[in-house]
Amino acid sequence: MRAGLEIASRPHNTAVSVRALGTELGVDPTAVYRHFKSKDDLMRALLDELQATALGHITTGSGWRERLRQLAAATLETYVEHPAIAIEATVLTTNGPAEVATIEFILAALSEAGLSGTKLVHHYALYSSYILSEVAGIARGRTTSDIETELDTWFDGPLLVDPLKHVHIASVAAELRSLRDTDIFRFGVDLILDSAARTAQPAAEDAPQ
Repeated sequence: MRAGLEIASRPHNTAVSVRALGTELGVDPTAVYRHFKSKDDLMRALLDELQATALGHITTGSGWRERLRQLAAATLETYVEHPAIAIEATVLTTNGPAEVATIEFILAALSEAGLSGTKLVHHYALYSSYILSEVAGIARGRTTSDIETELDTWFDGPLLVDPLKHVHIASVAAELRSLRDTDIFRFGVDLILDSAARTAQPAAEDAPQ
């Protein structure tokens, strides 16, 4: 597992191959299959390790919003450091202990916000899918650029348009060029948390006094 995490953290590496793992460990690559039935099983185990690391960054005692913000930030940080694993996050379910603990953590926070039943499940799914897809995309983007300062930009290069033909783009071109992946990520997380609070509010108001 340590070798897999090390391989995944290397710049411009977009995959953890069984061959690379064998080379890292100094063994025949097929020896990996004594521990994992398939490449997907290996990736599930590595993903669960990342989820455990992200959960370990959460500060206890904070409110539900702050806990979910912390989880989002920790997931982004952890996955971006291991892009070769992160890009699998949208297609693999680990079924591991860290994934189960993460689901419980999210549901508990949203329940504390006042959600229950279908509304709770929908906001859990929205929050989880948004974070996993965003961090996977951001992590993948970090493997394709050679210039560290440009890794976080939303647009690559200048935004050149005809101001007469593309009036709306031209009117906010400077703002568009200033967009950063991490800022957009946090903005999206806050919108989902705002939605959870608004959805829970009517239920709280209708509850018997």
